[in-house]
Amino acid sequence: MAVLRFKSSLSTAFFSSSPSSYSLSYLLSPSRIPPFPFFHIRFSSLSHTFSLFPGRHIHTLKILAMAERITMTASQSHKYTNRLAAEHSPYLLQHAHNPVDWYPWGEEAFSEARKRDVPIFLSIGYSTCHWCHVMEVESFENEGIAKLLNDWFVSIKVDREERPDVDKVYMTYVQALYGGGGWPLSAFLSPDLKPLMGGTYFPPDDKYGRPGFKTVLRKVKDAWETKRDVLVKSGAFAIEQLSEALSATASSNKLADGTPQQALHLCVEQLAGNYDPEYGGFGSAPKFPRPVEIQLMLYHYKKLEESGKSGEANENLKMVTFSLQCMARGGIHDHVGGGFHRYSVDECWHVPHFEKMLYDQGQLASVYLDVFSISKDVFYLCVSRDILDYLRRDMIGPEGEIFSAEDADSAESEDSTIKKEGSFYIWTSKEVEDIVGEHAPLFNDHYYIKPSGNCDLSRMSDPHNEFKGKNVPIERNSAFAMASKLGIPVEEYLDILGTCRQKLFDVRLNRPRPHLDDKVIVSWNGLAISSFARASKILKNEAEGTKFHPPVLGCDPKEYMEVAERAASFIRKQLYDEHTHRLQHSFRNGPSKAPGFLDDYAFLISGLLDIYECGGNTNWLVWAIDLQDTQDELFLDKEGGGYFNTPGEDPSVLLRVKEDHDGAEPSGNSVSVINLVRLASMVAGSRSERYRRNAEHLLAVFETRLKEMAMAVPLMCFGADIFSVPSRKQVVLVGHKSSVEFEDMLAAAHSRYDPNRTVIHIDPTKTEEMEFWEATNSSIVLIAKNNFVPDKVVALVCQNFTCSPPVGDPTALKARLCLKPPSA
Repeated sequence: MAVLRFKSSLSTAFFSSSPSSYSLSYLLSPSRIPPFPFFHIRFSSLSHTFSLFPGRHIHTLKILAMAERITMTASQSHKYTNRLAAEHSPYLLQHAHNPVDWYPWGEEAFSEARKRDVPIFLSIGYSTCHWCHVMEVESFENEGIAKLLNDWFVSIKVDREERPDVDKVYMTYVQALYGGGGWPLSAFLSPDLKPLMGGTYFPPDDKYGRPGFKTVLRKVKDAWETKRDVLVKSGAFAIEQLSEALSATASSNKLADGTPQQALHLCVEQLAGNYDPEYGGFGSAPKFPRPVEIQLMLYHYKKLEESGKSGEANENLKMVTFSLQCMARGGIHDHVGGGFHRYSVDECWHVPHFEKMLYDQGQLASVYLDVFSISKDVFYLCVSRDILDYLRRDMIGPEGEIFSAEDADSAESEDSTIKKEGSFYIWTSKEVEDIVGEHAPLFNDHYYIKPSGNCDLSRMSDPHNEFKGKNVPIERNSAFAMASKLGIPVEEYLDILGTCRQKLFDVRLNRPRPHLDDKVIVSWNGLAISSFARASKILKNEAEGTKFHPPVLGCDPKEYMEVAERAASFIRKQLYDEHTHRLQHSFRNGPSKAPGFLDDYAFLISGLLDIYECGGNTNWLVWAIDLQDTQDELFLDKEGGGYFNTPGEDPSVLLRVKEDHDGAEPSGNSVSVINLVRLASMVAGSRSERYRRNAEHLLAVFETRLKEMAMAVPLMCFGADIFSVPSRKQVVLVGHKSSVEFEDMLAAAHSRYDPNRTVIHIDPTKTEEMEFWEATNSSIVLIAKNNFVPDKVVALVCQNFTCSPPVGDPTALKARLCLKPPSA
C-alpha cells in the first residue's frame, strides 16, 4: 500500500511508493504518534510544517508550568455553560464551562455552520490526554480566544474514545498531510465537513517564529474569505484520495501459497532487528508496550519448539521474557497499586507517562499469562494477577462494567488546586522513610529510592529536573539477588517488600486520585474479558502453596471468571439490542449515540469465545456466533474482502477504512481472522466453510502488507499462520459441568500454551446444549453420546479427523497435550 501525502491543503495529493515507507495505516496508529506536542499549519502563503519541541516528552517541558490547572469544585458557580453540559462523555464535560460555545458532533452544529456560512473548528481529544488539558487552559478558557472562535467558527468537541470513527477521518487527513499527528487534534472543516487545514496542539501565542493559535485562527478566517473555492476543492480531493487509498480490495479471494509462513518469518526478523538487548522491548524510546509483538514472538517460539528447533526457539523466548521482566520491574509498572502506565519516556522503562488505559491492562495480562503457561515461573503469574487485581479494585463499576482509563495528572495534596503529572505515583525518600520505617534502607535499595530523586537513569527521563527530589520506583536487581546480598531468605525479603508496598498503598489512598474516565467501551471491555476468563483456568495451574504479596491479592482464580461474565452481562444488558442484534459503542449514564464499530464486535467476540472455552455457559458461544453474523452484515466487504471499521450508515463520517495496523490496540481485521478460525473449528458444514472463506479473503486484501511490512501487522501474521494450519486441535470435554472434576479437566486443557487449540465442552444431560450442538456441529453430539460416563468427566483430543481414546484425569490429559503433532 502506498503512502498518501498531500503537499498542502491547497494543492493536489501525491503518492510515495518508496518500498521503505511505512504504509499510511501504520503511520496512523496511536502507538506511532509522537508523545510530544507539535503543531502544523499549512496555507498557500505558509507552506512549512512546524514541529514544536521535537524529540521531547510531554511532561518535561517548561510549558507545563503554564498548564497547571485550577480544579473547579462543585460548590463554585460557573460563569459559562455550553451545550456540552448535556453530554455524557467525561472529556466533553470537562469543557462544558469553557467560554467557547462548543457543540457536540451532530447535525445541530453542521446546520449552524451552514446557516452562518462559516468554517468548523473541530477539536478532538480524550479525558486523560495531558496536552488536551494544556490547550484547554491556555486557549479554550481564554475569553479573548473564545471570542475569536465564537465569532468566526462553529466549534465542535469530540471525544475520540466515544467517536473513533470521526477521529479516524481527520487524524488520517492530518497524518497524510504532515506525516505526524496526535491529540489534541485540531482541524478546520467546511460546513459540509470536508477538511481544510489541520494540526495538533497550538500554543496561544506566536513563539519561536511559529504561529500561535490566535494567528492560526486569523489565517484560517482570511483563507476562508479569500480562497474558499480552492480550500473546499482541496478538501474534497483529499477525502476522495484517502477513501480510495484506505479501502483496499483483493484481486483474488485466495491467499497465495506460502504467504503466512513468509509473513511470520519476516515479522520475527523485523522485530528481532529492533530488539533492545540491554533493556528489552522492540524499539527505542519512548517505549510503548505493544503486546501484539509479544503474541507473535511467543507463537513463533511455539512453532520452532514443535519443529524440533529448540535452540532457536529459546533465543526467541528469551527476547520475550527479558522484555516482560524489564517492563514489570520498570517504573512503567505501578509497583504499589498494580497495573501498567501508558508508556515510558526513556529506553529503560523507568519514567512513564502516568495514565493507565484499559486496553493496555487487558492485553498485558494475557501475554504474562501466556508466558506463565510456557515457563510456569511464578513471576509472570504474579504480574498477571497484579494487573487483574488492579482492575478489580479500581476500574470496575457496580454492575460489573469495566472503566476506560485513569488520568496521568492529579493534585499534589488535598489543599492544592494544581494538577501535575505523576503526583499520585511518585515519592520523596523522606516520605518513604517515614512510612515504611525500619525497612526503609532495604526498600530504598531495592527500588532505587534516593534523596536527590531517581529519574537519572537516562538523559531522556527528566532532562529539565522536573522530578528533582522525586522517585519513580524501579527494580534494578532481582529479589533473589538482593536477598542473597543481605543474607536473608528470599521469601522473608519478599514479605518485607510486600509489607512496605502495602504501607505506601494505604498512605497513597489519602492522596487526591487522578481523574477516572468511567466510560465503558465495548472493545476495551472485550480485551479485559479475555484476560479475566483465561486467567480463571490458566492460574489454576499455579503450584500449590504459591504465596502472594501486595498489591496481588491471591484470590481463587474462579473469581476472575465471575468478573469476565459480569462485564459481558453488562454489555448485553446495556449496549446490545436483542431485536436488531446490534451493539452500541460505549456507555456512560446510558448508551452513547455512536453505534458499535468493528473493534467492538471483534474484541467482544474474542472475549466471549474465551469465556466459553474456559468453562462458561454455551449461551456465550451462541452470542458470539450471533455477533459474528451481525459483524458480517454490517462491516464485511462481500465483494472486495475484509472488514470496514464503521457500518457506513452515518453520512457525517466521510471515510470507511479497512484498518490493518496492530498498534497499541490490535486491528479489528486481525482479531477477526483469529475469531473466524476459532469459530470455524467449533461449527461444521457451510457455516464453518463461510468463516474460513471470509478469513482467507480478508488476508488476501492485506497480502502485500503481510509480505512487505509484516512488523506493522504482527497479529495479522499470527492469524494468517493459524489459518494455514491444516487441522486445528480440538479438546472435547464430556461430563457434568457442575463438578470439581470438570473444573480440573478444564484447567488441564488450558495448562499449556497452544494458540492452535480449541476447547469444547458438552454435558449430555443438558437438553439445551445437545440441541445447540446438534444444530451447530453434530460430530460433537456423537462424541458426547459415545463417551459419556456418569459421575465422570472425560476428554478427547481430536485432530486430523481422528480423536484419541478418552482420558479421565487431568494428569493424563496434560500428558496427551504434551505430545507433539505428527507433522513435527
